[in-house]
Amino acid sequence: MPGENLTRTEARQRAALLSVSGYDVALDLRSAVEAPPAEGPRTFRSTTTIRFTCAEEGATTFADLVAPHVHSVTLNGASLPVDEVFDGTRVTLPGLRADGENVVTIDARCAYSRTGEGLHHFLDPQDGEVYLYTQYEPADARRVFANFEQPDLKAPFDFTVTAPAGWTVLSNGAQEGEPRPVDDGGALWRFARTRPISTYITAVVAGPYHYVADTYRRTLADGSELEVPLGALCRKGLAPHFDAEDIFTVTKQGLDFFHDHFGYPYPFGKYDQAFVPEYNIGAMENPGCVTFREEFVFRGNVTEASYEGRANVILHEMAHMWFGDLVTMEWWDDLWLKESFADFMGAFSLVEATRFTGGWITFANRRKSWAYRADQLPSTHPVTADIRDLEDAKLNFDGITYAKGASVLKQLVAYVGQDAFLEGARRYFQRHQWGNTRLEHLLAVLEETSGRDMGEWSKAWLQTAGVNTLTPQLTYDAAGRVTELAVLQEAPDSHPVLRPHRVAVGLYRRDPAAGVLERYARAEVDVTGARTTVSELSGADRPDLVLVNDADLTYCKVRFDDASLATLRGHLGELTDPLARALCWSALWNLTRDGLMPARDFLALVLRFAGDEREIGVVQMLHGQAKLALDRYTAPAWRAEGGRLLSEGAVTRLRNAEPGSGHQLAWARFLAAVASGEAELRLLQGLLAGTARVDGLEVDQELRWTFLGALAAEGIADEAAIGAELARDDTASGKRHQVRCLAARPTAAVKAQAWAVVVESDTLSNALVEATIAGFDQSGQAELTAPYAARYFEVLESVWASRSIEIAMAVVRGLFPAAQGDQATLDAADAWLAAHADAAPALRRLVAESRDDLARALRAQHVDACAGGA
Repeated sequence: MPGENLTRTEARQRAALLSVSGYDVALDLRSAVEAPPAEGPRTFRSTTTIRFTCAEEGATTFADLVAPHVHSVTLNGASLPVDEVFDGTRVTLPGLRADGENVVTIDARCAYSRTGEGLHHFLDPQDGEVYLYTQYEPADARRVFANFEQPDLKAPFDFTVTAPAGWTVLSNGAQEGEPRPVDDGGALWRFARTRPISTYITAVVAGPYHYVADTYRRTLADGSELEVPLGALCRKGLAPHFDAEDIFTVTKQGLDFFHDHFGYPYPFGKYDQAFVPEYNIGAMENPGCVTFREEFVFRGNVTEASYEGRANVILHEMAHMWFGDLVTMEWWDDLWLKESFADFMGAFSLVEATRFTGGWITFANRRKSWAYRADQLPSTHPVTADIRDLEDAKLNFDGITYAKGASVLKQLVAYVGQDAFLEGARRYFQRHQWGNTRLEHLLAVLEETSGRDMGEWSKAWLQTAGVNTLTPQLTYDAAGRVTELAVLQEAPDSHPVLRPHRVAVGLYRRDPAAGVLERYARAEVDVTGARTTVSELSGADRPDLVLVNDADLTYCKVRFDDASLATLRGHLGELTDPLARALCWSALWNLTRDGLMPARDFLALVLRFAGDEREIGVVQMLHGQAKLALDRYTAPAWRAEGGRLLSEGAVTRLRNAEPGSGHQLAWARFLAAVASGEAELRLLQGLLAGTARVDGLEVDQELRWTFLGALAAEGIADEAAIGAELARDDTASGKRHQVRCLAARPTAAVKAQAWAVVVESDTLSNALVEATIAGFDQSGQAELTAPYAARYFEVLESVWASRSIEIAMAVVRGLFPAAQGDQATLDAADAWLAAHADAAPALRRLVAESRDDLARALRAQHVDACAGGA
């Protein structure tokens, strides 16, 4: 519907006209447990009263509401004709008064969601219970209640919820008193009025959730006592696996950290954290009621990297309580004002306040990898983006806004100093509390605290796109000492900006006797322009390895001189500094993606050194990169041989890993991802059946599904075996695994059915769509999926027009025929883009991104084929 896609121009016009005093929202959710209607969607009653002022007498505006039915609209005491003022997405509000307050009440029936947008309805197959939660960002609150759906029209909210008695019901504000009984076995919950917040961070969670309580206490700087009630909740079926104590530990450590550094007490009263089913994203920073995907409740054994990842997300969302909730961007152009800061502060607090002191290693290896990829796509954009409408905003939750923005902030801290940066944050909160900001508001406080001109820095880092490449250049004297070390800076032709970089350059030397590669000299320098001399390192002994951006201060791709690259090929595992190793792995992966290193060489490095890598997060990242390199970047003629090498190498590493360790578990999962030979597949069968054993490896239910998925893709596990596994694990998680495994089987009929239920039907929930696509897209099944390459381009526009944006994005991204990996597919993508210049910009962006990934893969395959003499 045209009205769903609010434009920036419309939002600015409405913000100039209106000021919102408050919302009263009443939701009746008792229908959630009733039988679904014979026709149409399952709905609930939503009644909203909005109080607002208007700057222009007699003006007309609109409220946002996506609903199948509106009962009535009353504006300033007068009833408006619903069929004239409501078009399915907007309610027209004419003849507003400028003298005094306007009051509109909109009584509607809104639809429950099965796509993770709005108010999501989940029926747990394990116990038959219903669980509800809301997810709105960027603009889906209008699917639950009528509102002015833009971030700069903040207001206080009063929520009341009627739901089945005995449920747990939460919202942003604290519950006021006990639920009051109502007719039909229901109860009415009333919640305290919030402070002024944006619509997209309001929240309701309701259902028979398992709830655990705790309390955070702190003495503030003024001597007063702060007490914050804490809650953590999940579905009852996950309660046996719910480690709320660890969640509360990280939560309290985070609250201590942010109170120590932000100088502004936690402003939202209580702090509930709900782990909810079929969630589309990692988490959402609803003040006082944060929601997370329930996969963070670990049903089986996981590595320490998983606990670190969960802690990072907890702290990321907590940082939003200040960056995003207390102070909010005016429009989605400045989304980075919350997401970049939360991403950076999540890593910063993780390292400083929790047991995960290696968090910057994960940041360098995983988050920056996401950013580097996004910054080389045709859709790259400045950190401060040009967001024309809500579809643009939806796609802007990307590696640029999150990971590059956070990397830029890490560079900013090196540039202005940590004390100046944090003092700037404190002034920012005090000056703009409960308000909305733009880029210039943040720059102003940073100029005050640092004494630096932030304008040029901002232009270089926030207002231009692209990633620079830094390469060392060395000359030596006859004795082998460094006569000059320079850093060369390059920029892509598409974004030819050379930026100022604060970097450390490290020199490393091998000790053959000890078998170590250690740093013996390092200098920090400001790199500017195309060539910068590092005079501090002149006269140093010849290094075996030169690492530009040692300590990972800046955001850049790193290259190596020939000698350094030769050292890494032979001795990467000897690097004693774990961050330096991670940075070298990251640089080697970038060389591979850029077609400067044959993919088979990268796989050889993984096989040689990944087994001795101590950082488990790096190991798991390498596993993912190795799988991608094998499937997409190696020459097709060599792929079977590469698969054999990885498969055999995974078995060796699995058996050599410390029994019961996270490394052993990681190699077991990697084996399932790459197993191709008869012996390796037989081992997976044996581990699943209990007839084979690897000392210390516990094959729990999650690992069973991992092994079964690999066997299903090879045609070894049939429908009966998959059904038997579901009988062992008849849960929501088990159902998702079953759907994925069924779609992974290598037959034409299976692929046809998977395509039909995803593309030609809208009966599946978001989680099952995701699982089906994951099963459909299997490496080694290109012949089976080839018939769908042309059909993909034929259905794109109809899918985009008819499905929710979450489902549409999943289909467009997930079913792009990348597995074909050939020029014909690239040509088809180019032809579609050329013929559909007027298609929705967000749809074109998704296709262009996938097209670019395929083009990159074809270039890498050519390089790999040349390396192999093919």
